[in-house]
Amino acid sequence: VQLQASGGGLVQPGGSLRLSCAASESIVSIAVMGWYRQAPGNQRDLVATITRGDSKYYVDSVKGRFTISRDNAKNTVYLQMNSLKPEDTAVYYCNARKSFDAMPYWGKGTLVTVSS
Repeated sequence: VQLQASGGGLVQPGGSLRLSCAASESIVSIAVMGWYRQAPGNQRDLVATITRGDSKYYVDSVKGRFTISRDNAKNTVYLQMNSLKPEDTAVYYCNARKSFDAMPYWGKGTLVTVSS
């Protein structure tokens, strides 16, 4: 599976962005897709995941602000990010696992910068 993330950019604190992750094949049967982020000098951390059954998980730091969703018809997973904070600044990556114990596929990241 090839994944292409897009939608990053520069936004002021309190603003919103929507990231997209387009897959090269149908995502209907992909067990779980997720968004991760990596700030400069830090490790890559989980942000949110969504399963093929539409179960969603968020790390505490983004709960209530970020929403993950999927459009199976477009083979795309989204991350709607609201009330952005400077600490959300990072390169955001999407990944996909065809089964829960499979190695993940990764896409290239998209940079999100939250700054006034």
